[in-house]
Amino acid sequence: MATEAELQRQKEMQQAEELLFSGPQALGFVKGLFAGHFVSDWVMPYPRIPEAQQTKLDQTLKELREFLDAKLDPTAIDRNADIPREVIDGLGRVGVLGMTAPAEYGGHGFSQLANTRILEELGTRCASTSVFVNAHHSIGIRALLLFGTPEQNQKWLPKLCTGEWLGAFALTEREAGSDAANVQMTATPSEDGSHYILNGEKRYITNTAIAQVLTVMARTPVPGKPGKDAITAFLVTPDMPGFELIEPRMEKMGIRGTATGRFALRNVKVPKENILGRLGKGLKVALTVLDFGRTTFGACCTGAAKTCLALAVEHANTRRQFNKTLGSFHLVKKKIARIAADAYAMEAMTSITASLIDRGLEDYMVETAMLKVFTTELLWECVNEAFQIYGGAAYMTDLPLERMLRDARINQIGEGSNEVLKSFIALVGMRGPGMEFKEIYDTMLKPTREGGIGKAWNAGMSRLGATMRTPEVPVRSAELKSFANHLGRLIWRFNFAVNKSLILYREPILDMQLVQERIAGAAMDLFASTAVLSRWDSEIQSGQRNGGSPVTKNTAAELFLRQSFRRIRNFLAGLGDNDDKFILAAADSALS
Repeated sequence: MATEAELQRQKEMQQAEELLFSGPQALGFVKGLFAGHFVSDWVMPYPRIPEAQQTKLDQTLKELREFLDAKLDPTAIDRNADIPREVIDGLGRVGVLGMTAPAEYGGHGFSQLANTRILEELGTRCASTSVFVNAHHSIGIRALLLFGTPEQNQKWLPKLCTGEWLGAFALTEREAGSDAANVQMTATPSEDGSHYILNGEKRYITNTAIAQVLTVMARTPVPGKPGKDAITAFLVTPDMPGFELIEPRMEKMGIRGTATGRFALRNVKVPKENILGRLGKGLKVALTVLDFGRTTFGACCTGAAKTCLALAVEHANTRRQFNKTLGSFHLVKKKIARIAADAYAMEAMTSITASLIDRGLEDYMVETAMLKVFTTELLWECVNEAFQIYGGAAYMTDLPLERMLRDARINQIGEGSNEVLKSFIALVGMRGPGMEFKEIYDTMLKPTREGGIGKAWNAGMSRLGATMRTPEVPVRSAELKSFANHLGRLIWRFNFAVNKSLILYREPILDMQLVQERIAGAAMDLFASTAVLSRWDSEIQSGQRNGGSPVTKNTAAELFLRQSFRRIRNFLAGLGDNDDKFILAAADSALS
């Protein structure tokens, strides 16, 4: 008989299957890496914004920069813990607050790739403002754009696009954050079925105090299945009786300009017409919306990294110590080189990920999770390196770096903690190869099961084929062939390591987070290296078409690839050479 722990594990696995794998399972780029393939169509050639939209984007960026130069004061926003209404209104006039919404609702109709350029510009200047826009547009309006009915969109979107109304996305509770499925707020249907009665609290919700429309996740009974419930998304307005602002603006360390708050719903009657998406499918709404938000999250981090680079270069070229500029010292050069290489990679990875959405890939959850983890952790390092170059001056409030340091810390926590996302990346990525090994194993145990031999044969040939060939990375520039070949060999080694881990650990790997972390780390660097190689290849080709030098030097790209390749090798080596058992033993000793 199964133990209670085993039954709980089976329940969790079933819930994960229903949530994550019920939709189309086309082989995306990252899932291809785990299977030992290089699905080049999704990442090469490097994405470009169509000329007509690029012209419109350039004009919008020009207007945005002029407005931000005149009206945006990040220091004042941080000091006053508020984004002035005139800034919000100005962002609405420029079109930032409805950037990807269709023109019929007052939006610009921009692609996700074009939208990342807008968020990158905001990210170079003010984290509070970029987070506000991300909460309003990238996850607030986005929920309506993806799941709203024509009637809902007509009712809500026009005012949301102009900024007359503001949006918020309310998922997080005391027991629900990265564990999105653990929402406790309830929504009970009325006897006549005309509305739902919502009860519960939400916290850490950006735009709480200023939003007119909130997408709220709550648990609803499943019709026809007594005792079973599921999460549903509702459109809630603060003028509904029973809506209570508990803390309009919570005091916090960074992104102080955002109106992060806590609210309660006390017997709030929400019309059934305000259900967003299908009844009981709110978790799908939440995770899909967060996927979109993570691409613009990556763009904001890229913009901030570019600001770090500009600040570091300026100070290194002007500050003198020991009769030399700081930029003359090798340890300072090392920091600047790292920031330049990382910023280049962050932009490339953001563009590739956004293009997956624009080009119609239906399953991009792993790529957006990678982008979020990778860019947030690199930005933290970039800020720290620039901070160190400035020395004690960076600690003072007359420079932006102390604010940027405080602002950057939330990124590794918000929209899914990086630790949870690393496990997610590894487990979802390994699922494809793992299912193939399971077919083989199940057939060995029961050769007579229906269709078992054929399925096991196909699975075995798939796994064998991946181990017998090195994937080809099809760059167009001859001078990048050696990097492409190296990347192909690393993909082969990565697939081999994944296979070995699945065979060695089998089901217990679901709980081995230190192993998962290394597999996720290697996979993220493979994705980032691919994005950098694709971008560099495109730059060389563009230079040749425009009569430029036949060889385009890009030392930032080359440095990133070399360092990334080394990290991948270290991650894979760490699967067999590590101190995991001593780490766990020391932690258990401390915890006890």
